[in-house]
Amino acid sequence: MMGRSHLIISTGVTLSVMSLMAHEITIPVIAVAALSSLLPDIDEPNSLLVRKAIPDFLLRVLQVALIGAAIYLYFAGIVESPWNIVLALLVGSVTFLPGRKLRHLVMVLIATAVFAYGGAYDPWNYIVACILVVTSLVPHRGLTHTLYAVAGWSTLLYFASSGIQDGGSLWIAGGMSYALHLLADSLTQRGITPLPPIPFKLRLKLMSTGTKKGGAVENVFILLTLALVVYVFILSP
Repeated sequence: MMGRSHLIISTGVTLSVMSLMAHEITIPVIAVAALSSLLPDIDEPNSLLVRKAIPDFLLRVLQVALIGAAIYLYFAGIVESPWNIVLALLVGSVTFLPGRKLRHLVMVLIATAVFAYGGAYDPWNYIVACILVVTSLVPHRGLTHTLYAVAGWSTLLYFASSGIQDGGSLWIAGGMSYALHLLADSLTQRGITPLPPIPFKLRLKLMSTGTKKGGAVENVFILLTLALVVYVFILSP
């Protein structure tokens, strides 16, 4: 399912259900629900979440910086010839990696920076760094599309929000929205493997992402979600 559909469906259903359960819908709750609706696709470099967090212009900046670093290594005399040429070629060659690999590289660089300079937020900086590194290595619809990830994300939100005033609903919003993303992906031909290494695959085969039929199915679920939101937040007394 496309990122836009995940954002609308998971966020809309989560907020509607929470409202029906008498939870207060605050801006932090909305933000966490929206983020969690896209978070499982952090393992896909071209997903909506990753493309927004690491836009194309940032990749261009990285490529220019790498070319500059290669030129510097060649002329700076840090190592003797021919090793300066070898280093320059190695660094410069990274520039020609496809966008997917470059985004993975940026994720690893961000993780390194968070790990090294985020000590004020210990232990959360280490947790975030580990998540970024792991998700840059695992295949799409792998670890992040499991019930383990739902439990892990919900637990992180629970402890992270425990000291925040009125933060008790954040883990519910995050866990529910994350789980709804997985449920939506189970509608596709590819499906998900919710409990690896158990080989059971959850897939209802109602659609294929990116196809005309898939787009029609997504639009139906979007309309149903919008109808639910209108009923809960506008029509319901």
